[in-house]
Amino acid sequence: MKQPPPALTPVELKRRRELVAATRDILVDHGFAGATVARIARHAGVSPPLLVHYFGDKDALLGLAFRGTAAALSADVARALRHARGPRARLEALIGVCLGGEQFTTRQVAIWLALWGQAVHSPTLGRIQRAYQARMLSNLRHDLGHLLPRTRAHATADTLASLIDGTWLRAALAPPAAFDSRMPRQQVLAFLDSQIGAGASPSPPPAIRHGAPEGLCTSWIDGRPATGNGVRFETRNPATNNVLAEVEEAGEAMVAQAIEAAARGQAAWAAHTGAERARILRRAADLLRRDNADLARIETLDTGKPIAETSSVDVLSGADALEYFAALAATMTGDYVDLGPTAFGYTRREPLGIVAGIGAWNYPIQIACWKAAPALACGNAMIFKPAELTPLTAVRLAAIFREAGLPDGVFNVVQGTRETGQLLTRAPQIRKISLTGEVGTGRRVMADAAATLKYVTLELGGKSPLIIFDDADLDNAVSAALLGNFYSAGEVCSNATRVFVQSGIRDRFLERLKARVSAMTIGDPLDPKTDVGALISDDHMRKVLSYIATGKKEGAELLAGGRRATRGALRRGAFVEPTVFANCHDEMTIVREEIFGPVMAVLDFTDEDEVIARANATPFGLAAGIFTRDLARAHRVIARLEAGTCWINQYNVTPIELPFGGYKQSGLGRENSRAALDHYTQIKSVYVALGDVEAPY
Repeated sequence: MKQPPPALTPVELKRRRELVAATRDILVDHGFAGATVARIARHAGVSPPLLVHYFGDKDALLGLAFRGTAAALSADVARALRHARGPRARLEALIGVCLGGEQFTTRQVAIWLALWGQAVHSPTLGRIQRAYQARMLSNLRHDLGHLLPRTRAHATADTLASLIDGTWLRAALAPPAAFDSRMPRQQVLAFLDSQIGAGASPSPPPAIRHGAPEGLCTSWIDGRPATGNGVRFETRNPATNNVLAEVEEAGEAMVAQAIEAAARGQAAWAAHTGAERARILRRAADLLRRDNADLARIETLDTGKPIAETSSVDVLSGADALEYFAALAATMTGDYVDLGPTAFGYTRREPLGIVAGIGAWNYPIQIACWKAAPALACGNAMIFKPAELTPLTAVRLAAIFREAGLPDGVFNVVQGTRETGQLLTRAPQIRKISLTGEVGTGRRVMADAAATLKYVTLELGGKSPLIIFDDADLDNAVSAALLGNFYSAGEVCSNATRVFVQSGIRDRFLERLKARVSAMTIGDPLDPKTDVGALISDDHMRKVLSYIATGKKEGAELLAGGRRATRGALRRGAFVEPTVFANCHDEMTIVREEIFGPVMAVLDFTDEDEVIARANATPFGLAAGIFTRDLARAHRVIARLEAGTCWINQYNVTPIELPFGGYKQSGLGRENSRAALDHYTQIKSVYVALGDVEAPY
């Protein structure tokens, strides 16, 4: 096995930097062809073998020189963009850095010319050049997208990038005496003015227009899009594998900005009366309903869920949450306590301060609303991190809040992966974390939160039971089993993936279930007739297919589905057929572990005590459901099931008015209903004396 190279000592790192600097000196004086290993070594005062020892060959050494030069320019651009307010100012800042200051000098342009000209011939230099160009275009397209229609924005960005590159080339070829850093910048800014006009007014564009990439998906801090110099990654449509947007990860500096903005915003927001907060939240709910069609389309593109679901549930249930908690905002009061003739007491329900929400990828905008609504109603500020697989609608929600009148800084969005989430869970200024995610993630979040004793709400996974007694309405029971397993392609935490059917109706249940599963339509998620869309990613699809293979291997009977759907255009996406296994037993992997995909396990049972014991034999306890016409039995069984969210003769209906959350390893705390107010406020007790103070000394 090949061993990794040993780590360099500080002395070696310093030496490497000196050798790279010497390489840049040679490029300035002798160009690319003259930058030989021997000449660089001689200039640095070392032997050529030592240079080879550190870098391997000339291509690697020049690649480091190019990468460092490009990184320095990118860092200067990022700093300038952070201090610019508005898209026009950001464009001017970018142009100013590229064509002015420390970057636009005779020395720098000589280095760029030497390396840029060889990028066609050197794979190493070519990769660096393409990354630089992509970053430049992404920044230009993002800000121009606020000022121009998309087609014009992209064309103008291409022209601006060409003008900047051409200016560098012309400056590199001009005699040093003729070098002018002022006139070229003015000429490029004049072109910018000719395209956007001096009085262009910025307005945030949607993350996606008509399903086409908008460029860079940013964070949202202090009432506006925020970019830095973070790592970028792609978000893709899982139904087609097409890139939807490039996403910039929020690093330590950007998270610190979000916390600072949230502290300012929260102080102003908490000073609002409950009625004032309610008006803004109700207005945001109305705006969500106004934009339902557009937001549902974005959600479908980002998640692969059918448009029939996202347009009727995802956005609208988020609006319902905002409206519900708006109604509660003005009703939050403390208690009065009579303490006799000499004193009385009262309590105040006060906000926690800055809270953080970490979302999951299966219901992006709904989860963002479910977390934001009670937090904001109680007077908190929220920093929300969407899942990296579904980043698009959170910034649209932020823009809607601003349009509704929410003060800047009260709702911020930071994009990123687990590292960004950890910056939130470990920040001492954040007083609460609300997570929707996997059990393992919940444990890590709780451990991080313990260091600063944060409040924690965890809505985690499940392996929920659906118990169907032999007196149940069979068609309704089959409908519930379908909803509890194949809605959102099975990517629902509360899904009833263990379906217990009493022996007397087993055969009839399986017959009707198979017929209805076979009639389901797997197809384009944007087609309103589609019943089952794509899974969230290729990686997740492979995980689900591996569980299906394990189910077959362990002896479960495959009743329906069981394969990847590859008909026609479906082969480009992450589609899996709705899958039903019968003759399952409790020890099978597909019965014990959460799959989070369209896989149903059907199990037989004979009597009530037996099925309750088997239903509870799991570390999870998120949800449960039963079907029976015997209401006495229904209430008796529900009382014995170890689950936080239960249904009788229904499944997966989650009205905002009822608490939602789990037992055991399915989580802590509750979302929705009045119960959520306890998780976003703290109680202050006040003792009021009416008489003199008696002291024994």
